[in-house]
Parts: sequence; C-alpha cells; structure tokens
Amino acid sequence: MIKRRTLLAGSTALLGLPAIIPSARAQTGFDWKQFKGQTVVVALTKNPRADNLQAHQKEFEDLTGIRVISEQMPEQQQRPKMVMELASGRPSFDVTHFSLHVSKRVVGTGKWLVDMRAMLADKALTAPDYDWADMSAGALRAATQPDGRIDSLPLETDIWLVYYNRQLFQQKNLTVPKTFDEMLATARKINDPASGTYGFVARGVKNANVPVWTSILLGQDQETVTPDGKTLLTDTDAAVWAGEMYKSLLRDCAPPGVIGFNWNECQTSFMQGKVGMWMDGVGFTPPLLDPKVSKIVDHVGFAVMPAGPKAHACPVFTDALGIPAESKVKGAAYLYCQWATSKPMLLNLVNMGGGASPRLSTYQDPTLLAKSPFGQEWLETLLTSMKIARPGLPEIVPVTEFRDVFGIALSNMVGGSDPAKELKAATEAFKPILAQSLKT
Repeated sequence: MIKRRTLLAGSTALLGLPAIIPSARAQTGFDWKQFKGQTVVVALTKNPRADNLQAHQKEFEDLTGIRVISEQMPEQQQRPKMVMELASGRPSFDVTHFSLHVSKRVVGTGKWLVDMRAMLADKALTAPDYDWADMSAGALRAATQPDGRIDSLPLETDIWLVYYNRQLFQQKNLTVPKTFDEMLATARKINDPASGTYGFVARGVKNANVPVWTSILLGQDQETVTPDGKTLLTDTDAAVWAGEMYKSLLRDCAPPGVIGFNWNECQTSFMQGKVGMWMDGVGFTPPLLDPKVSKIVDHVGFAVMPAGPKAHACPVFTDALGIPAESKVKGAAYLYCQWATSKPMLLNLVNMGGGASPRLSTYQDPTLLAKSPFGQEWLETLLTSMKIARPGLPEIVPVTEFRDVFGIALSNMVGGSDPAKELKAATEAFKPILAQSLKT
C-alpha cells in the first residue's frame, strides 16, 4: 500500500519521464522537424495543465527543433488579455490556452482562431498516431463551434469532485455524503467555529462562485439556460433551491471571509486541516498531497459530487489550445497543440494529478489502471464522475457577464440576502445582456 506522503514524490518523478520518445515517433514516418528553426510563443493560463506543458517543453523542442517561449498568467488577467489581443488583430502569441466554458463562443463569434479541421485531415501535418477520434464525445462537442468549426484542441476536462478530510470525518463517525442535503447536514456536524473547525469551503468571491451554484443546480436536472441558449432558467424553483443550498453551506459552515475566497484560498484553507469538505476541480489535487505545504497529506479523501433531488451529475469544464488566425507560424503552432494534446502528454497530465484527460485511451492504459499515483479512490472518483459529467456553465457569448451578475447575487446571499429575491433581480438584469448577444 502506497503511503500518502510518497504519492507526490511519485507524481513528480513522472514529470521527469519523457512524454515523447523521438525514436518511437520517427518510426511512424511523420516529419516532426518540418518547421525546425521557428519560434512559437505560447500564452498559458496558470494551472496544473500549464505546469505539465512547461515541464515537458524541452522534449517538444528536441523533437521538433521548434523553440517555445511560454508564460503562465493567472486566469483573471489572461482571459481579458487574450480577448483584447485577438480582437485587435495583433496577438502577441501563436498558441493560446483558454477555457472553453468561458471563451468558446466569444472566440467563435469573432472567428479569431484557426479552424483546424483541414489540419487534422492533413497527413503531412497530423501524425498518424494522434487519433482525433480518441477524444471523448463531450470533448469533441466542447471543441466544436455551432457552425462546425473546430478552432481548438481539448487539453483537459476538469471534473469537479468533493475533497474531504478523513480525520475530521472519523472523529465524528461520519460517512461521505451522497446527496446535497446530506452534505449540508454533515458540514453542520463538523462545523465548530469555537475550535476553528469548519464543515465546508467553496468559492465565495463573485464571478468565481457561480460554478459552485450551477453545480448544485445540476442536481435538479436543470441548467441555467434552455438548450437553444435563448431563455434563462435562473429564477426557477430549482434555481432558488440551489441558491438556498449554496447560501447555507457557505454562510453556516464555511470559514470567516469566505465571501472573498477563490479556489486558491479554498485550497489553502483545506490544507490546514480545519475544513471538512471542499468542492472544486480535480486538477487541484497535487498540493494537497505535498508535505511541504499540506498538513493533511495522510487524510485527504476524494468523493463524487453529491446527487440532488432529481439528478446525479458532475460539472465539467474544458481547457483547450487554439491558434490565432494572425499567427505567422501556424504550422509550428499546430505541431505544439498536437503534441500537447497527444496520448502520452495527456497520460502525463492524469499521472501528475493535473486533471482529467479528454482522451478515452488514457483510462485504458494499463499503467494508470494498475496504480494511480494518487491512489485508487482518486482514480475511481474520476472515472465515476466522467460517466455523469455535464457542462458546468452555459454556452453563451456573454458568459463572463453572466458570472459577474449572478456572482454578485450569490455573494449577497452569503451576506444574508434572500436567494429568491437575488436570483429574480439578477435574471432581470441579465436578460437584456443575453438578448443583445443573440443579435450579433
């Protein structure tokens, strides 16, 4: 049995393994050196996916002879910067890393990125073992624009789960909650502000907090807009129920100041050993098992998202890589995107705990199935979650404005406001924004 304290060391060692073995690639007859001498500038969003890419960057450079200049930037800065530069027609990068759940329709409407369908079909540009059909149906759907254009390659499908502190659960003789009602009851049993112990933590800061609410709403078998993206479903009885659950969990069971927490503050709080449960993406696993920063290395548990009254669903958020239409090195940029989303690189991603692979073959790999570096519970939670995955945010152009408007409403709820009143006001405020976006 592998000890928790050895897991991170194992995953770190995996980062040092070669993701691409040039000699093996050479046997396919594919010319990885066709753009040798060119330079590709890659704009990355700061997260574990970017860490994986940078850890193996030299392997790509050795394989292709292409120089890579890459930089990570926090998403709060990277997202608006990407849109501004793409809209200007003078992007400073040749590859952009972005969240489809945030920017898909924005970049699609602007047609700012290269449609890669022709590249994927070109045997001179796409290695025979790349296997586009190996991408999951959900990943393929996420990467495809409404008009059929494929202007990005899926890099990761971020499955949300529940991290829990085994020690705190054992002290209270508690079991992992299977429903949101049980989650709230469990959080209340753990919650003890007098001793500095809290039952639950999740994002409370406006904008970032919206996926927590929409994740709960999926338990009512409802999303926030109709399938055609034209009508809001944000002030229904189901939406109010999800708002009440969000309010109770954060107002009654979370640490002081949670209204200002994004994922990083939640992660830090959970690692201190005084929080029972944290709900967020699977890609945030590695630091929890790092004894240099975490006090709960031996006590981290992983559980599937709870079920709601009408459905059991897990929210998923997809990262991708795209190439600006204005790039002068599109071929070299495409080789980078292809390499980054290849079978070996996405297996590396899962092995280092950086998230879930959009490729089906990743989970058939015997080395992964035999022994995940993060334990069988982590892997089983991931595999179970993928079977019930649904989009965690609406696929609309003004998704950032959506998160801003409803994020304020959710923050107000944590402050004590009535969820029904807040959601009705937010819905009315967002209706004209959505309507205007549909005219363009």
